[in-house]
Amino acid sequence: MSYTEVPGIRVPIRMWTDPSTVEDGAMQQLRNVSSLPWIKGLAVMPDVHYGKGATVGSVIAMHGAVCPAAVGVDIGCGMSAVRTSLRASDLPGDLSRLRSKIEQAIPVGRGMHSDPVDPGSFHGMRTSGWDDFWSRFQGLAQAVHFREGRAAQQMGTLGSGNHFVEVCLDSEDGVWLMLHSGSRNIGKELAEYHIGEARKLPHNQDLVDRDLAVFVADTPQMAAYRNDLFWAQEYAKYNRALMMALLQDVVRKEFKKAKVTFEPVISCHHNYVAEERYDGMDLLVTRKGAIRAGSGDYGIIPGSMGTGSYIVRGLGNTAAFNSASHGAGRRMSRSAAKRRFTTRDLEDQTRGVECRKDSGVVDEIPGAYKPIDQVIDQQRDLVEIVAKLKQVVCVKG
Repeated sequence: MSYTEVPGIRVPIRMWTDPSTVEDGAMQQLRNVSSLPWIKGLAVMPDVHYGKGATVGSVIAMHGAVCPAAVGVDIGCGMSAVRTSLRASDLPGDLSRLRSKIEQAIPVGRGMHSDPVDPGSFHGMRTSGWDDFWSRFQGLAQAVHFREGRAAQQMGTLGSGNHFVEVCLDSEDGVWLMLHSGSRNIGKELAEYHIGEARKLPHNQDLVDRDLAVFVADTPQMAAYRNDLFWAQEYAKYNRALMMALLQDVVRKEFKKAKVTFEPVISCHHNYVAEERYDGMDLLVTRKGAIRAGSGDYGIIPGSMGTGSYIVRGLGNTAAFNSASHGAGRRMSRSAAKRRFTTRDLEDQTRGVECRKDSGVVDEIPGAYKPIDQVIDQQRDLVEIVAKLKQVVCVKG
């Protein structure tokens, strides 16, 4: 489908979904964003739903300003995926051992490594820039300096919520590895600190929603936020790279006879800010629950833990600021999912997937998410499908 334009306050709201299907709270959030003095454009992806601070599935283009709450607290959250040389026939009938080995190698939930993982210990992993990255830690907000040790130990860990590690099959029975994570606790603490700082600024006192407090260009507060934001986005990228190296190491060891090889890793942020140029203007583009889908850009759009995912290639649609959805998108809140579904429902909806099936992950049940095939169909002018994947192992925090 092409987009539907809904009137906004300062800019129209371009929606790649039926506006009547979007809950009232999310529509109000979008209208509020469209009222910001610095707004130059607003695109809404088909996985749109109400979010804390700003709507998930929104692409906000502003000139000379950025809203830290619109980026979200998991700065740099995103996806990585890689196709392996393994075939479905190489996998054992019982995948519980493989899942267990992954969980042993990659700490989940609030877990962390007992000692920081050395990226140089993995064959083929790039380590250039690693030392420079960590040397910049003391240049972050003073409020997080005491977290350096924890940040180092959480590098290469999954987290909880909707984060996951998966082993998947494509339609040609090729085996893929996929994971979803972000900047862990250090990103969260940096985000919360700067959201608090933005709310104190005089120019934000009369906003319709205090969650939309912004930093403006050429101010010390903006400079400090940009420094910390871009560092956290790098942390998320390195975190996924290290997890992927740990995951590949598990697969090499478990399938020694197969001498597993891996194609280049596809990786993309979906909670982040980028400096981009549209219509001759330099803009700060915030994607909260959206991936970059410039012409030829590879991206990953996951569904839920029982439905599968898509590898896509961007078509470069500038009406959407070269963006696409970041996933299926929730159709009900976590608390609503826990009220509606049981562990029996979870077992039924994840049949055939080696994964947790306990009450701790009922809020991640496929029924709590929009149908991924429908979400993909609504953005045919944003991306083209490269591969459709179906998970056989799913590790959750």
